[in-house]
Amino acid sequence: MSKEHFIRNIEIKKFKCFEDFKAEGFGRVNLIGGKNNVGKTAFMEAVYVNAYARDINTVFSSILAIKFMRDNLEFLCEDCSSNDSKLFENTKFYSSKSNINAVAYNLINQDGKKEYSFKINSKKTIVNSNEFSYQFDTIPNIKYIDNFGFANNELKEVYIAVQRKDKEDTLYKYINDFDNSIEKFKIMGGESPECKLKGKGEYRYINEFGDGLKHWISIICSLYACENGYLFIDEIDNGIHYTQLDKLWEIILTISKEQNVQVFATTHSKECIESFNRVQKELKDKDTYYFEMAKNKKTDKIFMTQIDSEQLEYGLSHNERIRGE
Repeated sequence: MSKEHFIRNIEIKKFKCFEDFKAEGFGRVNLIGGKNNVGKTAFMEAVYVNAYARDINTVFSSILAIKFMRDNLEFLCEDCSSNDSKLFENTKFYSSKSNINAVAYNLINQDGKKEYSFKINSKKTIVNSNEFSYQFDTIPNIKYIDNFGFANNELKEVYIAVQRKDKEDTLYKYINDFDNSIEKFKIMGGESPECKLKGKGEYRYINEFGDGLKHWISIICSLYACENGYLFIDEIDNGIHYTQLDKLWEIILTISKEQNVQVFATTHSKECIESFNRVQKELKDKDTYYFEMAKNKKTDKIFMTQIDSEQLEYGLSHNERIRGE
């Protein structure tokens, strides 16, 4: 399968904690670690916007989406243009350049006139805020699972991809690996995700099983939904017991290769990093990398270092600076 859509390098300027940030060497699956508040989530958001940039509506949509995800907001009305404009304008400037896209946005507010300036690759567009459509466009094969997890409607959307690919039995097998008391998973008429216990006739609401199961299913379904696209997972080990991490990484590395999905994920957990390293070595997957984010103590500048599987194994076994928090 072609990997031309994979983001291999990126520069980020004047976005959140980034002033002049560069990183390169990304593979098919990329795990990002580092201390708290070093910018792991902001990095994921910046890459997400870059990947999402097809036109001005998708740039708008991706910037608005990360605001909703960051603040755990929901779309509460059909015509939200006034609310959307306020949320969108919280981001005054965004600029990134990768091997696939060069994207820039800034808010121009002068002489009582408010305009949005977009530049996507070589095309520049300036739109008066009063004339902007505020149209929210989605790209089906680019998903972002934030640290709050998927809402039911989002899980339903990616579960449809599993059904279309006739992968229900594969999903059931992976769910059984998480909890062997669960036989099946369905989203039926009421749109509530439900699981059926072995030997029991009824389905039970997924929230009765804890956050980890829903997160597990969301990741698997999203990998199928994001064929030839991108999946971003913030705090990938949320609700997942450390004993199940090897299986999770096996699933991610296997399906991402099968479906040609580029994955970016963050973690706070050293156990998650150790698990990632074990599985990438066991599967002999050479297109998977761990990246450590840190700040220069003198300049406060954020930087990122690529660490391959051999270096990662050495660093973990010798208690070097590899860390998730």
